[in-house]
Amino acid sequence: MKAERLPLKLILLLFISVLTFNCSKNDDSETQEPITLNNEVNDFIWKGLNNLYLWQENIANLADNKFTNQDDYYTFLNSYSTPEALFDGLLYEIDVVDKFSFLVDDYTELENYLQGNSNSNGLDFSLVRLSGSDDVFGYIRYVANNSDASNKNIKRGEFFLTVDGEQLTISNYSNLLFGTNNTYTLGMANITDSTITLNGKTVELTKTDFTENPILINKVIESNGTRIGYLMYNQFVTNFESDLNSAFAQLKTQGITELVLDLRYNPGGTGSTAVALASMITGQFNGELFYKEEWNSKYQAYFEANTPEVLVNPFVNTLSNGSAISSLNLNRIYILTTDGTASSSELIINGLKPYIDVVQIGSTTYGKYVGSVTLYDSPDFSKDQANANHKYAMQPIAIKATNANGVSDYYNGISPNYTITYQSSTGVEYEGENLLNLGVLGNEGEPFLAKAISLITGTTTKTTASKANKVVGIAFENVSDTKDFTPLGKNMIMEMKPIK
Repeated sequence: MKAERLPLKLILLLFISVLTFNCSKNDDSETQEPITLNNEVNDFIWKGLNNLYLWQENIANLADNKFTNQDDYYTFLNSYSTPEALFDGLLYEIDVVDKFSFLVDDYTELENYLQGNSNSNGLDFSLVRLSGSDDVFGYIRYVANNSDASNKNIKRGEFFLTVDGEQLTISNYSNLLFGTNNTYTLGMANITDSTITLNGKTVELTKTDFTENPILINKVIESNGTRIGYLMYNQFVTNFESDLNSAFAQLKTQGITELVLDLRYNPGGTGSTAVALASMITGQFNGELFYKEEWNSKYQAYFEANTPEVLVNPFVNTLSNGSAISSLNLNRIYILTTDGTASSSELIINGLKPYIDVVQIGSTTYGKYVGSVTLYDSPDFSKDQANANHKYAMQPIAIKATNANGVSDYYNGISPNYTITYQSSTGVEYEGENLLNLGVLGNEGEPFLAKAISLITGTTTKTTASKANKVVGIAFENVSDTKDFTPLGKNMIMEMKPIK
C-alpha cells in the first residue's frame, strides 16, 4: 500500500535539525572545499530513519544533534560503501530486535506485492532439513488457485528433493528456487523410516506475473447440527477487501453460527485490512478501539498533543471504498495458527481478545507486533515527486500496535489455547504440523480443523485428532519458506495519517 502524504507542518517540525545543520558552515570554510555527497540515496536513508524509525532515539547515529554541519553529515554518509550498508548500520539490534525493516533498490516489485501481484508459479512450500544434514527438502503447504501449479500434478503434502536434477542444500536452495530461473523442474520424493528418497516423479513449474487471491478456501461445514464457516486467508491485501467482504456475506447468507479462520500460513500485510477483517468477524463493536499505534517519541509526542485520534484504529462498518461491511456479529472465533502466522494475523488475535472469545488452535505464532511504512525519496516520503534518479524505497518499522487492554510486545509469539502435537519415531513430542500427516485443507479430517470442529460440536469423529496423533512424524529443522522470499516477508504495512 502506498503511504499517504505526510502533513507539511509535521515534516517541518521533524526536519528542523536537518535544516539547521544544512545552513551552518565550517570555521575554515573559506579555505577548505566543502564535502560532496557520494550517493544521494544515503541522504534519503538517514533522513527517513531519523524521522520515522520506531527506535530512532536508541540509535546514536540517528540523533537530531548528531552533526554540527553539512560537512560532518556528508562525511558520515560517505563512510558507507553502499546504501544497504548504511541502512543496516542504522537499525536497532538488527536481526535481534529489528528483524523486519528492509530496503529495496526497485520499489516496483514491492508495490506489486502489496497489491497481491508477484512473479510466482503459485506453489507455497516450506524448506526443512533433517538433523545433522546440509541437504534440504521441501514440502508443499498449498497450491494457489488459478496458478501455474494448480494446473500441474502436484498437491499439498508432497515432498521434493531436487531442482533441475540438483540436490537442494543449505547453500544452493536460494538460487535454485528463488533465483532468475522462472522455469524449473522439481524432483519429487517419498519419506520412509525418516529417510527421503526420489520417487521418479517430476513436475515442471513456471513463474509468471501472478495475482494471488488470498482467500484460498471459503466453505460451510455441517457437523452435528452446527453450521461452521471455514475460511483460509493467506495475506492481508487491500485490493481484495471486497472479495473478503463477499466471502463473509456468503457465510452469513448460509447461516453459520461458528467460524474457523485459518491463518496458519498468513505472514501479514496491510493493517487497515486487519481492521476490516476484525469488523467482519464482529460488527457489534463499531467505533470502539481495535488497536492503538505507538510511534517514535517525536511523532508520538506530536500526535498526542495535537491529534490523538490518529493513533486510534477503531472497528469500522465500511470498507475503504465506502461499501458496507458484512458482519457476522460473532462472540467467539476459532483461529488456526503456526509459526508462519505473523504480523497482521497476530494483530487479529490480539485485537479481538478484549472483545470476544478467541480460541487459538495449532502452534505458537511468529511474534511480530510492529508495523512498517513505505518511504520514497521525496520531500514528504510519498511517491509523489519521488527522486527520478533512482528507485530505492525503505520499509522501516515505524509503529508498535497495542490492543484495547494495552497488550503488545509478544516477542515470543502468541501461544495457542490448544496445541497440536505429534510424536517422532523416537517418542519425542513436537508442536505443529506433522509433515507425514498434513491432511487436506478444508477437509474435516485435517488435524487442525478437526480439533476446531471437535471443540465446537463436543464430539470426536473417526478421522479427527485421536487417530491423527497416532501417525508417527519426523524431527526436522526449519530452513525457510516461500513467504520469506517475498518483498514484504512477515510484515505489517501501516498508513501515515494526515493531521486534521
